Amino acid sequence: MKMLQAPERVLAEHYHDLQRKPFYPALISYMSSGPVVAMVWEGPNVVCSSRAMIGHTDSAAAAPGTIRGDFSVHISRNIVHASDSVEGAQREIQLWFQSSELVDWADEGHQSSTYPS
Repeated sequence: MKMLQAPERVLAEHYHDLQRKPFYPALISYMSSGPVVAMVWEGPNVVCSSRAMIGHTDSAAAAPGTIRGDFSVHISRNIVHASDSVEGAQREIQLWFQSSELVDWADEGHQSSTYPS
């Protein structure tokens, strides 16, 4: 986990699939307006578990008790991002973190599914 001011080049790469959307300039402006906290979560079924905990992308449709349901006020001011797949997470981890910043932990019966050894 780290807090940083997101460089515009990182944001542009992170949101490259949204570059043609009309809201893209506002998204980049919002995401670069203050610090962000980037995290790597690891564990069994972490993508599914984290997305359930975070809630629907549109805060108006997010269930109470989820992060977005409780704390997000509008889809354009989304307060949290979660990778949609292990492959997506691996790409995003490489984008946001240096390998020296990652710490793998060992637990009996647990094998890293988020990033390769």
